[in-house]
Amino acid sequence: MKQSSTKELQSTKELQIRRNAQALQKVAKSMLPFYRKIATNRTFAGQWSTAVTSADLTLMGKLLASIPALSKTTDYGTNGIGYFVSFPFPYPIAFYTNGTTIPPGTVQFTFSTRAHRSIARALLPLYRKLATCWSFAEAFARAIENKDNNTITYMVHKWVTSSDLRTVSIEDSGVALLFRPKFSNYPYRNLLFRETH
Repeated sequence: MKQSSTKELQSTKELQIRRNAQALQKVAKSMLPFYRKIATNRTFAGQWSTAVTSADLTLMGKLLASIPALSKTTDYGTNGIGYFVSFPFPYPIAFYTNGTTIPPGTVQFTFSTRAHRSIARALLPLYRKLATCWSFAEAFARAIENKDNNTITYMVHKWVTSSDLRTVSIEDSGVALLFRPKFSNYPYRNLLFRETH
């Protein structure tokens, strides 16, 4: 009896890891063209920063709608110092959310286009790998599920090689990457996390 319940727990955990990996892949595929556009298009990136700092959700919606992979996205928001884009998934995940923000309590209504573009450039290889490589996404999800910070740090640093990346941590069934661009007055966190309700 004990053995069968252990097997059930293992299969439930494996299923959860698989679901999380699928969610990570979908979010990475959807956000990759956004980060590419931020990194390569100064005008777009500037408009995005304006939308963030002025809490202009209409402008955010228009900018997201210009990216085919995000054109149907309706769950997004800003806190004046960063932004979040959420993707709905079947229970038990509910939502996976991605975004970049200055840590709350640091400053208000500030978001540097230059810092965001620098972070987006640094993130592109990681999001491309997550989006296109199932084994990587599954290993990433497994490290998060097991709260294996050493593995997740290694996996992130392999693809995010910028010296601006200071720390990698597992938070909220997801991962937080803390960047401190050399020219920036403030650190920025890129967050990829699961929200369950």
